[in-house]
Amino acid sequence: MSRVVVGLSGGVDSAVTAWLLKRQGHEVVGVFMKNWEADDDDPNCPARQDFLDVLAIGDALGIEVDVVNFSREYLDRVFAYFLAEYRAGRTPNPDVLCNAEIKFKAFLDHALGLGAEHIATGHYARLEGEYPSRRLLKAVDGNKDQSYFLYRLNQRQIEKALFPLGEYAKPRVREMARAAGIPVAEKKDSTGICFIGERRFREFLQRYMPIQPGDMITPEGQVVGHHQGLMYYTLGQRQGLGIGGIKGLPEGVPWFVAQKDLEHNRLVVVQGHDHPLLLTRRIVAGGLSWIGPPPEPARRCMAKIRYRQGDVACDILHRDDERLEISFEQPQWAATPGQSVVLYDGDTCLGGGVIDSAH
Repeated sequence: MSRVVVGLSGGVDSAVTAWLLKRQGHEVVGVFMKNWEADDDDPNCPARQDFLDVLAIGDALGIEVDVVNFSREYLDRVFAYFLAEYRAGRTPNPDVLCNAEIKFKAFLDHALGLGAEHIATGHYARLEGEYPSRRLLKAVDGNKDQSYFLYRLNQRQIEKALFPLGEYAKPRVREMARAAGIPVAEKKDSTGICFIGERRFREFLQRYMPIQPGDMITPEGQVVGHHQGLMYYTLGQRQGLGIGGIKGLPEGVPWFVAQKDLEHNRLVVVQGHDHPLLLTRRIVAGGLSWIGPPPEPARRCMAKIRYRQGDVACDILHRDDERLEISFEQPQWAATPGQSVVLYDGDTCLGGGVIDSAH
């Protein structure tokens, strides 16, 4: 059996990952990754409690536990990109970049330096085959599948990766944690972006980006409200717009964010969930990354344009080293620049890119 370094977050998923690997006979070492140094005492940023939970997990499993600080790498490789995307009026997904740049690059390099043959995380995904033709597959539990967040991994990265939870449903994972006496068996799953935690997103962004209020307008140019800054809104957003009682416009029909006019600092809003400006059949993506050979143009495959979405059929209209253009069989709702489009062939994750535009 091999020496495996497990990324322990303090949650039940990574704890059961370590337990499963130890039970299989591997030499298991736990590492807690500290990726954000600011606000250690902020109750909305529970890094200290997570680390205490990691220590308790190590004691319960009888494994060595260490902590490594990747805050500088995170600031340079993930957070700088996060802010740049918001300044450009886009809505980034930092979890995708964190996996590619921190968990499967900085952490992987650290683990190899500790003599590890593999690293493991609590992600819900599966791996098949051998380098250089290894495949990333969806998890058995479709409700928890996290292959969407892993599409930027390359063959070298997944060659060293293990995802033991890919074969299990989440309720079964909690059952195993209880049976094994793991102290975080009932701990609530974390939500939100790691460096923001449970605090208000708008208040967090205000620390780094100046407020730039402007008008909310209809596609025809009628001013119907005022926004607090384009970076605080995402396409398809319904909550928090504060629009109502506009003379000459239907009452009781919900408003949604449809477009961002960066040049004039205006937010375009529309009424009705199925307004044409919210629907698209074609998207263009850049920043492409493929796990195996890139898919050929004219190929039919399946796609996700957000994590919590079922697969939708699409055709590849164009693909080169820098640009992917696909068309959907059915119109897609609120395709958001900055988010990722991930392509699949059945359960196999092919890779994908970052949405640049939708038409």
